This record gives sequence, structure tokens and C-alpha cells, in this order.
Amino acid sequence: MRRSAVPLGQHFLVDDNVLGVIGRLADLRADDVALEVGPGLGVLTGYLADRVEHVHAVELDRALQARLEDALAGRGNVSLRFEDALSLDPSTLEPAPTKLVSNLPYSIATPVVVESLDGLPTVELWCVMVQREVADRFFASPSTKAYGAVSVLVQLVARRTGLHPVSRTVFRPPPHVDSALVAFRRTGLPGGYGALKRLVVAAFAHRRKTLANSLELAGHSTRRDAAAALARLDLAPSARAEALAPEQFVRLAAELA
Repeated sequence: MRRSAVPLGQHFLVDDNVLGVIGRLADLRADDVALEVGPGLGVLTGYLADRVEHVHAVELDRALQARLEDALAGRGNVSLRFEDALSLDPSTLEPAPTKLVSNLPYSIATPVVVESLDGLPTVELWCVMVQREVADRFFASPSTKAYGAVSVLVQLVARRTGLHPVSRTVFRPPPHVDSALVAFRRTGLPGGYGALKRLVVAAFAHRRKTLANSLELAGHSTRRDAAAALARLDLAPSARAEALAPEQFVRLAAELA
């Protein structure tokens, strides 16, 4: 999903050299079905179409339609859709995507990834271009500044397989932030993931509060119940969300169920 140049601030990929890095990190195969959010000018789209069975390219900006259709003319294995990727009905993607490979718009990178973890269960591998700080956040360690709800959710579902810093010069116009390609492969979806996701989001909703207080303020659990559940896990009632590893959230969710 890309937005028009001046008001919506897109940064188009223009350096073909980075495409080879994407291809390697995405482990592209002839039978893959790729989902690309934000094809922009179609540079990555064409590269993917030459290497995989099918590409679903989802673009928000109708102003790019003519240029995209021209760039992708004659490629029968590309489905070009103009809609909001965050409102996309996954059941309408046929064939079902096996990989999400995108130069993601910065403003929606995190929600696209988070919602795809369970919303696109057929996706086995992600290779996404995001802000460097977002890439670091996905696989941050507990008790670090970067660690948060997205870190827990991503790490519960996938393991990182690659990270590649990307120069600002590969975009036009160049962004004012550093970027990185990050790749990760699905390891599985924990049982009761919906409830687990709600717990994690509530736990980090008030980051400066204790976890028990944050859960109560977010309307998830009473402070008393949360503190009791933490005690059964041998965790202090004063523990904060960032102190818990992803697997501890799984155990906490079971205690609070």
C-alpha cells in the first residue's frame, strides 16, 4: 500500500541491487505465492512475478494505477488490487499467499505484520522492508527499550532468519530514517492465540505501570487476579510487562483463562 507522493509520503524502491537481497532473504521458489503490500511503481512486483507462481499486489493509491498497470502489463501471474491492505479479506486472495514480501509503507508496517500473523495463516515467511527501529523491535529481547507487544506477538509465531540494513539511497525520495530488510519464518500459532494477543496488548497498554495494573486499566483482568496469576508463575506482583519473555505470556494467559 503506497500513498501519493507529497501528502502521503511514499518512498519508492529504485535500486535494483537490493532486489537480489530480497530474493535471497525471501527464499523465493517457483511455487510461491507472494503478497506484496504497497507495490508503488512495481519494481519489486515485477521481480517477484519473474520468480514465483503468483503475486497479489495490494495498493491504496489510485493515482498510481496507470503507472502500475503499464509496468506490469503482460504479466498474467499478477493480481493488482486497489484497496486498503488493513481491510483486506484474506479469503479473497486466491491462490492463498505463502509469503509476504513487501517494501511496507512506514505508517502501517507494524499493524500489517501483526495482523498477518494470525490473519494470514497460510503465510510461512515474511520478508519486509521497514524502518530499522521497527525491524529491531520485532525481535527485541525482554527488559530492553525496544521490547513491546509487537516483539512478543512476532516471536510467539516466528523466528528471525535474516536482517539486512538498507541505505537511504535505494529510495526516491530518500527517507529521513534508516531502513532494514527483516525476514522471519513461521514456527507455529499458539493455541488460544486470540486471547493471548488480547492479553499481550493489554499488558503493554500502560507500559509505565506494573503488568497487573496495566491489565486492570485496560479492562482485561483485575489487579488482584493478575497479581495472583503472576505469583503462581513465581513472578513478583510488581513485575512489568517488558520483564516477561514471550513464553511466560503463554503461561500467564493459561493462568488467567
